[in-house]
Amino acid sequence: MTGVARVAGVRGVRVVLDLRPLQDPERAPLTAAYLEGLLGALDADPLDGESFAFLLALDRDDPTVGRWPSLDVVGRRLLPPTRVLRAGALVTDPFLLRGAITGAGWRAERGGAAGSVYFAAAGALPIGSPIPVVAALLDLAPWQLPDAWQRGAFARFGQKLRARLLRDAAAVIVPSRAASGEARRLLRVRQAKVRVVPMAPRDAFRPETAEGAAAERTRLGLDERYAVYAGRFDAREDLPTLMGALAVLAAEPAPVGVSVWPPRVCVVGATPDDRASLSRAATRAGVAEAIAYAPALSDDRLAALVAGARFALEPALSDAGGVAAMEALAAGVPVIASAVGALPEVIGAAGILVEPGDAVRFATAIRAVWTDDTLHATLRAAAALRAETPRTWADVARETRAVWAAAAGKAPLR
Repeated sequence: MTGVARVAGVRGVRVVLDLRPLQDPERAPLTAAYLEGLLGALDADPLDGESFAFLLALDRDDPTVGRWPSLDVVGRRLLPPTRVLRAGALVTDPFLLRGAITGAGWRAERGGAAGSVYFAAAGALPIGSPIPVVAALLDLAPWQLPDAWQRGAFARFGQKLRARLLRDAAAVIVPSRAASGEARRLLRVRQAKVRVVPMAPRDAFRPETAEGAAAERTRLGLDERYAVYAGRFDAREDLPTLMGALAVLAAEPAPVGVSVWPPRVCVVGATPDDRASLSRAATRAGVAEAIAYAPALSDDRLAALVAGARFALEPALSDAGGVAAMEALAAGVPVIASAVGALPEVIGAAGILVEPGDAVRFATAIRAVWTDDTLHATLRAAAALRAETPRTWADVARETRAVWAAAAGKAPLR
């Protein structure tokens, strides 16, 4: 064992964990990726006394069977499929989870654990939990963009209840300093309860993955120079501003010496419905030819595609963790993004930040990095510098274990 597992006298805790996002990753891709990365790192560095009780939906296959063999899984509890209730699940899950976790921490100390916690990574928190609750608040969009996430009485009440349960938690993990401030401002979570634990890029994202970029370009019919968008396709993102920026550029004559104009953007992972919606928007903006589409790709293929891009694009209205930008930088690629949420602290000098909704300035930033080789080299060098000391999921696991230990009433891990 390595890392925290070798600290003399340190023992892990019993962790009750809702893994339903892993059973339906398309519904909650950020949470699913977070759980994948965290559990993989915990499995790679087991800790004496640490054990897990998994909560799973009874109508879906169990994705944990045969995976993470070093984790001590003491039980699995099956929950009814509350997702069919849509917004109503926000109200029913807290009561359901209270019953599901009752007894899950029973006799944890006899198994060598230093206590028990419920870890709410999936967003659903129990009401009146019999054990301390640690919540991972990975997304603040439901409160930053209430018009999109709080439609209807159930959704409004459910998000208010969730905010109250977050305030009652023993600790709230957030993925950035910006999210820490927003959790205090929007949800009134006390500062003493907030712990900043940034996420990490997937292992596939590293500068050497650019070696596979030529093969990906050939498969997708891309020119040697292209930009990439590998974000979401919902209200968190500001894709209308991206379309507007491309329209501004398409109306300009091609700069001298630039063969591809307007800049071509490869959009990755859009569903058929998302692609149809984007295609209509691009046609209305007169930039349909500037958009290329790639299906959902494996981590290795996506990393190669990103590593070969001129830059990555992150137009956003809400982004608590900046994971897509973090992964681009880990591959040594600069980022043009909206100045919201975690993106300024993640990107720093390795990209250009623009106020959200400003299509003209977004176009100016794209034009500059697309056409100016000196500027591009400077930004790429800054990205490569960050890639030299990347954050890893082992870091996330170590810091998360410290929060669990403190919430369980023991001294935090060092």
